[in-house]
Amino acid sequence: MRQELDARGATAVIPPKANRARQIACDFTMYRWRHLIENFFCSLKQFRRVATRYHKTDQSFSVMIHLAASFMALK
Repeated sequence: MRQELDARGATAVIPPKANRARQIACDFTMYRWRHLIENFFCSLKQFRRVATRYHKTDQSFSVMIHLAASFMALK
């Protein structure tokens, strides 16, 4: 999987197992950022209108995402 990602020009941010004999380098700063972004999208999908793509136009869907993100920031 790592070779396929390298062939596509992507950076693999997959942490190695702790008990692996030969450790593979991993950018843990990028891993932390990826984790935060994944958590953001997970909590964004708690809003039903965003999760089900309730709005038909791209503009109104974008507005709903901004509104949901604002509510999340206020929590």
